[in-house]
Amino acid sequence: MNGLHRAAWPALGAAILFGASTPFAKQLIGAGRITSSPVLLAGLLYLGSGLGLTLVRLVRDKGWQSPGIPSHEWPWLLGAIAFGGVLGPLMLMVGLEHTTAATASLLLNLESVLTAVLAWMVFRENTDRRIVLGMVLIVIGGAVLAWPAGGTLAIGLGPWALASACLAWAIDNNLTRKVSASDALFIAGSKGLVAGSVNTALGLALGATWPHTGFLSSAMLIGFLGYGMSLVLFVLALRGLGAARTGAYFSTAPFVGAALSVVMLGEPTSAAFWVAATLMAVGVALHLTEQHVHEHEHTDLSHVHPHRHDVHHQHLHEFEWDGTEPHAHAHRHSKLKHSHVHFPDIHHQHNH
Repeated sequence: MNGLHRAAWPALGAAILFGASTPFAKQLIGAGRITSSPVLLAGLLYLGSGLGLTLVRLVRDKGWQSPGIPSHEWPWLLGAIAFGGVLGPLMLMVGLEHTTAATASLLLNLESVLTAVLAWMVFRENTDRRIVLGMVLIVIGGAVLAWPAGGTLAIGLGPWALASACLAWAIDNNLTRKVSASDALFIAGSKGLVAGSVNTALGLALGATWPHTGFLSSAMLIGFLGYGMSLVLFVLALRGLGAARTGAYFSTAPFVGAALSVVMLGEPTSAAFWVAATLMAVGVALHLTEQHVHEHEHTDLSHVHPHRHDVHHQHLHEFEWDGTEPHAHAHRHSKLKHSHVHFPDIHHQHNH
């Protein structure tokens, strides 16, 4: 399996887990067991993500360990948390309050578009016509899936707030890419704790009541899997694919949610469902078959991340190594010029 396929699986896995969380969360609301607002539900989902990932990290590390994030990466992470964990959810709540659910679903497709635009125009990720076409097909598929039945869209504060939320998450995605070489559990857990605290506090401030234990545990379990583990896979995908390509794969999540709603809840399919499925399938196929190759130069680089001793990691160890791969430690990349198939991962952030 080539490098793209290996990196694509976490991106698709993130979309599947996040998309699957929608019908499960819908069951919580639809069953009439909810005693709190959607804002508080969002907070509980995020808290389940943050608390669950923090627990997993404590078990993995056998106690609290420093996240090992280099000092120059902290501003990127704090910026990502501020935009994705605070500003994005707040704008989303404002938007949902002044917009229909169908219009909101359609406008939320802007996140992947804005992620790609920022990645290409601001952060200078490489792209080509195949990737752009695949991205367009995936986004159109999402738009077809979410298009309001009446064919009209609202204007005003709600749509602008939703667009602002998408912009905040797009900035979050691109900033997270800057720290994606670091511990994915810590990055995703930190975002979950912040977003969960913000949304939970907002929900309670708006008059929501605290739910019973059964609802609370269900919501937090869904949040751990659908938000937490999904975000861990998203960070891993950012590490291997860059922000634009990861965003494109992740934008298939609404189709996953719709497909599971058909299976789980017996919701009927429509012509729009199958048109969206076809468009998204072709878009993903274009990405999976990408072959980006040219001569490029690696500059001197020192960093820490899990790695195998491939062509980019030919270094000696200053400690006794038992041969286990992948493994993580501080290592240095020497200057290197070569040609091979590659993608805008953490080792290939060069100009063209």
